[in-house]
Amino acid sequence: MKSNPGWSYPVFLKLCLALSIIIGVVTQPVSGSSPAEWSAGTARVDITPDRPVWMAGYASRTKPSEGAYHRLFAKALALRDPQGNRVVIVTTDILGIPRSMGEAIAEGVTRRYGLRRASLVLTSSHTHTGPVPRRELEGAYLIDESESLEIRRVTERMTGQIIDVVGAALQNLSPATLSFGRGQANFSINRRVNRQGRFVFGSNPDGVRDDEVPLLRVTAPDGKVRALLFSYACHNTTLTDTFYQFNGDYAGFAQIEIEKSYPGAMAMFMMGAGADINPEPRGRLDMAIRHGASLASTIANILEHPLQPVRGSLKAAYRKIDLPLAPRTRAEFEAMRLDKDIYRRAYAERWLARLDAGGSLMKDYPYPVQAIRIGDALTFIALSGEVVVDYSQRLKSELGQGSVWIAAYCNDVMAYIPSRRILREGGYEAEYSMLFYDLPGPWRPEIEELIIREVRNLVDRVGR
Repeated sequence: MKSNPGWSYPVFLKLCLALSIIIGVVTQPVSGSSPAEWSAGTARVDITPDRPVWMAGYASRTKPSEGAYHRLFAKALALRDPQGNRVVIVTTDILGIPRSMGEAIAEGVTRRYGLRRASLVLTSSHTHTGPVPRRELEGAYLIDESESLEIRRVTERMTGQIIDVVGAALQNLSPATLSFGRGQANFSINRRVNRQGRFVFGSNPDGVRDDEVPLLRVTAPDGKVRALLFSYACHNTTLTDTFYQFNGDYAGFAQIEIEKSYPGAMAMFMMGAGADINPEPRGRLDMAIRHGASLASTIANILEHPLQPVRGSLKAAYRKIDLPLAPRTRAEFEAMRLDKDIYRRAYAERWLARLDAGGSLMKDYPYPVQAIRIGDALTFIALSGEVVVDYSQRLKSELGQGSVWIAAYCNDVMAYIPSRRILREGGYEAEYSMLFYDLPGPWRPEIEELIIREVRNLVDRVGR
């Protein structure tokens, strides 16, 4: 073969190198982190009860479930940074994960997979068309012993399934890219209405709400979407007490629609701080389907625009703080025993029986707070209980609108978490709901400052 006098071997090598750089630039993902930075794993498990069981969310229901309109799931997203730090986020299509259930899951996960408590987030969609978890809203259901045993069986089954699904997600870790975006949905409305000085349920278009929809996208190195984690601050109460088929309400329908649009991806919903926010309109199945489609459309719209790459590392912090209660007196319980309201009577009877047996009234509750830094630009804050929208608005204002993600109904659902304003105004979230959650009295007004202060402490610890 004759050599070309115009070419030399070093020149050829330089041209090859330049060409490889050009190809690399062209094929590099336009948004997301470097594939070498993160690993992610996903898994899901069907947690739909296999027989009729009492449904959670409405005290006015009069019978157990009647089949399933669609399946309920627990889903796990495992993340690992280049240093080997791990976090697992679990979403569930149930009303909430109460303390005993959450502690059993966390202990099982730590024992089997070595994942520390701070790195595990347990969330629920708060659908009111899922099964009752044991001890969740204990005062809301006037059920017999056989029904109580069935609730215990379902809860133990779900507990084992969630432990297993965390392990499956950790086993599936593989290279991934992460990116973050935000959009807005608009079918929520504040439900607190002032009628002649009393705050009651209704539709308040002038009330505060949070329309933001944060989204974390997880993709494979080839660009295929693997997971879409998102949240919205709105009660999953489109369906009311007349509906007896298991389903995830608007959040369940949204996840189904998203997964149809992105085959192979796992859609995961988390509730925001929307304890005093309802979907509008509500009351029929077609409305839940429509709201789900609307939320899925919001996700699609976010994904049509460039997302912010998530780069950096993971750091998690978790702590329980004592939130003070204002317990009722024995005389108050004695008076409530004569009330015409059946739930107030049952509540008083329970606490009087405990006092007669030598028990005492709890003066505070161990409230979990969690913060996770995901890369350099996103701080995830997981609050427990049914948190009202005031907390989300305040934390975003004080910590930075674009850099925090506020989720509620995480790790424990023990009661409503009203703000100081709502405690002052009164109403269901402030006081009456405590009957169903079986706490001996309302919260004290200082709980808002205690929670905000602990969030700030944990945010500092994770190095926002």
